[in-house]
Amino acid sequence: MKTTIKDLIDKIGLPRLIITTFFIILCILSVGLKLSLPDLISDTLVRVGMNGVLVLAMAPGILCGIGLNFGLPLGILAGLLAGLISIEMNLRGFTALFVAILISIPLSSIVGYLYGLLLNRVKGSEMMVSTYAGFSSVSLMCIGWLLIPFQSAELKWPIGKGLRTTITLSGRYDKQLDNFLSFKLMGIKFPTGLIFAFLICCLIMWLILRSKSGVAMIAAGSNPKFAEASGINVDKSRLLGTMLSTIFGAVGIIIYAQSYGFYQLYQAPMMMGFAAVAAILIGGASATNAKISHVIIGTILFQGLLTIGLPVANKIVTEGNLAEVVRIIVSNGIILYALTKVGGGDVSE
Repeated sequence: MKTTIKDLIDKIGLPRLIITTFFIILCILSVGLKLSLPDLISDTLVRVGMNGVLVLAMAPGILCGIGLNFGLPLGILAGLLAGLISIEMNLRGFTALFVAILISIPLSSIVGYLYGLLLNRVKGSEMMVSTYAGFSSVSLMCIGWLLIPFQSAELKWPIGKGLRTTITLSGRYDKQLDNFLSFKLMGIKFPTGLIFAFLICCLIMWLILRSKSGVAMIAAGSNPKFAEASGINVDKSRLLGTMLSTIFGAVGIIIYAQSYGFYQLYQAPMMMGFAAVAAILIGGASATNAKISHVIIGTILFQGLLTIGLPVANKIVTEGNLAEVVRIIVSNGIILYALTKVGGGDVSE
């Protein structure tokens, strides 16, 4: 019996088991504290759809061999720029959202290509270099947001030069996907369009990974020497994975922002990669292996904990400042734990 339980724990993964148990406990506590569980589940579904594509962007990077892509802010910046261009073009509704995504793809492809060339030159230190690249790009773009000559009054400061820190999407394309075909069932609001967009991206990724180039990319990531001996261009495969990760990061921030209702510029994208990394690791991925199922499970667990954890903390800890401290401990604690324990072992495993 002990061996069977141990095998089950190894299969599920100790981190995922602990997080899942904690999530269930929070759900039980929310009912006991007379919180509205349907409302909390509704919020969780929205957050899963918002963040899902950003988490999905981690998968090709892991599979191609560059590891956990802490350089995700590079793709996010390309997506933000594309979103601002759609506003500058004075577009609204689904047209604006579609054009923003359409523009983000070539922009992020170029950024991803250059980023991939850099990572191919620093093999063995990809995660460290990607972190530096992500942080430095956000800092550099702070100057860019001040210099880019946008003319829309919605984007510019009313006095002086440069773009606003927060760009509202109200009246443009805020919650276009959230409200599309949404419905209520047993008090739970299902953001059908948002979840559908996330699943469509998952399907696209699944198809790419099963294409000839995708299979070659996975082979290059899992065993570069064997792949090279088999005639696979390892550098080209790594480049493909890096570009895919950057493209999905760009698309992901547009989907995130339309649900959030704002684009946040300057320092806001700096730490977004860490939450995406934590989510996919909690889902069962490692630094060398990732599946679509890891993305979905990890996003649900991570966002569910954040959504339910704060109201429960506010009920238990009545002092406002202490409740905020509890929220920070929970959110950053999950990230820290995910980065130190993967599949019951170290990330390096």
